[in-house]
Amino acid sequence: MIRSILGRILTATINNSTIITTTTTTTSRTLSHFAFKPDTAAVSDGDTTRMNLFQAINNALEIALVSDPKAVIFGEDVSFGGVFRCTVNLQDKFGKDRIFNTPLCEQGIVGFGIGLAAAGATAIAEIQFADYIFPAFDQIVNEAAKFRYRSGNQFDCGGLTIRTPCGAVGHGALYHSQSVESYFAHCPGLKIVIPRGPIQAKGLLLSCIRDQNPCIFFEPKILYRLAVEQVPVKDYMLPLSKAEVLVEGDDVTLIGWGTQVHVLHEVCEMARDQLNTSCELIDLATIMPWDRETVINSVKKTGRAIVAHEAPLTAGFGAEIAATLQKECFLHLEAPILRVAGYDTPFPHVFEPFYLPDKWKCLEAIRKSINY
Repeated sequence: MIRSILGRILTATINNSTIITTTTTTTSRTLSHFAFKPDTAAVSDGDTTRMNLFQAINNALEIALVSDPKAVIFGEDVSFGGVFRCTVNLQDKFGKDRIFNTPLCEQGIVGFGIGLAAAGATAIAEIQFADYIFPAFDQIVNEAAKFRYRSGNQFDCGGLTIRTPCGAVGHGALYHSQSVESYFAHCPGLKIVIPRGPIQAKGLLLSCIRDQNPCIFFEPKILYRLAVEQVPVKDYMLPLSKAEVLVEGDDVTLIGWGTQVHVLHEVCEMARDQLNTSCELIDLATIMPWDRETVINSVKKTGRAIVAHEAPLTAGFGAEIAATLQKECFLHLEAPILRVAGYDTPFPHVFEPFYLPDKWKCLEAIRKSINY
């Protein structure tokens, strides 16, 4: 209950538009550490409507419920919309049998979802904050990820999708700001996805829900309202395990996911203007299984690579990328692979702006790389 109340307070703070633009110096600096770069839908995508990230997720969930009568959504407070409003109005449309609250017990939420999926349902579980997914770690890693393997493919829980907000929000501190994707990337049997904006989030979430493997869908909470795009109205899916080259360049490859993609997008422009350097920007999107081919081909072209993520440096997923590139691109490298990440400390509160891998830290990494 206390955790739920704290979540509602945090949501109320985010909903206040004045806080997003001003408030205290620390919060303002944190929320302005990146400039959101919207995607544009193709003409072939048909009609679009203006949505922020949480509305795009809500739209994807509604489509999943309409198209699949076996789909159900459950978690703490989802019946009224959840603390970030991602499930708002869904219970009114689809009833209490398909959208319902659970006790405050992450282990129970995921365990229940595994059972539902094993019985043939499409289970969409919400963990209120990624920081509180750890009580469910055993269920996710030792049960969901191994279900198909240990039964020799006789049974599976591939219909399970776990949604959860992640990352820095400006004032979340140590229990509401963590990026925990690398904990689960170590575990075979899971798919892990992190979108950068509304268009991508809708398509990737529908792909996760319909994929026949358990998926964890991390939603950067700072983007819920700051990220706004013209999102296609239709039902569409985007491929999992496919990275996207957002900016083409020749000198340095920049690799990120989620919120960090927007930081790196601005860094590409800064590097061009201040360092006369052409950067190639890749959004990994799927953390596991990740698109090695796209990243490797880019680094073979540029000869340099920088990975940036909000999670701590040690054993962050950037380490896996760096190790792979060292092996596959060794003869093409002109400089060591660099990582720009959070520090190996608990996520701080008042020092959050200094903890984050902002554009200045990333630009300095580019400077080091090209001058090596």
